[in-house]
Amino acid sequence: MNKINRQNRIKQIIQVGHIGTQEEIKQTLAEEGITVTQATLSRDLREIGLLKLRDSEGKLYYTLSELVSSSFSPAVRTYIRKVARAGFMLVLHTDLGEADVLANIIDSQDNSDILGTVAGADTLLVICKDEATAKLFESDLS
Repeated sequence: MNKINRQNRIKQIIQVGHIGTQEEIKQTLAEEGITVTQATLSRDLREIGLLKLRDSEGKLYYTLSELVSSSFSPAVRTYIRKVARAGFMLVLHTDLGEADVLANIIDSQDNSDILGTVAGADTLLVICKDEATAKLFESDLS
């Protein structure tokens, strides 16, 4: 199976099931006779633009980035534990290991009001175009 067909099949798997791990994707593909290495699967997921979100029970699952409608959708808010603002920058605190996931979601939205993000393990810096925008986002997230 070629790369495009494999990636399209992965998208279908993600949309149909509540898949939480790469191993689940790999196993589903294997059941269909599609063998893929872990490195290839990781690259495919990155190229497809999959994101991990948290469901109402707290379980992480994969979703397609184009299905996330807003940088600050309710799903995004589940990652944020605390919000602080310093001028035109926001500091978002998350659980350990989730700041980079949140950065990927925000960056994928290509919002012209956000100049960029910098993620640590549990802290995300969001650089807004101006202080007014940062205030607006702060009130939206608080």
